[in-house]
Amino acid sequence: MSTEHKNKPEVEEILHNDEKKLKFYEKLRNKITKYVQSRAGKRGGKFVEYLLALPDLFILITRLAVDKRVPKQHKLFMGGILAYLILPIDIIPDFIPYFGLVDDLVLVVYGLNLILNELDEQILLDNWSGQTDILQLLKNVSSTAENFLDKNILRKIRNWLGKIKG
Repeated sequence: MSTEHKNKPEVEEILHNDEKKLKFYEKLRNKITKYVQSRAGKRGGKFVEYLLALPDLFILITRLAVDKRVPKQHKLFMGGILAYLILPIDIIPDFIPYFGLVDDLVLVVYGLNLILNELDEQILLDNWSGQTDILQLLKNVSSTAENFLDKNILRKIRNWLGKIKG
């Protein structure tokens, strides 16, 4: 087992431990912010702005995964998305600057879009702590991803979500 895998927090620990959730949240936010400040500059465009919402989306997914109002099948789906975010296996490897987090962002947004029509909007809003309108953010990221990302990457993300949604 690689050292990187040993050091990754377990999904179950993150779901039920607020301290671990916040630590992962801060680590993710700091990683994105440092990268944006050091490299992206003007080239990063809109997607960098959306990447900065990834820590907020992570917290939203963890909250939905434990919210009593969310049906069990959606909780399991959120757990699968969390596993993708936490584990070192990615469609686009995280070590690739900027692009390494894009698949995480798009996977979370596509995953939320898959359950949005089946979930009371108020549950989503109650669990959202980001500063932007969550529904508009989901729409904007989806639209930008469709225009920005390679179709093969989008297909892989959709296929992966289809497998965990069942």
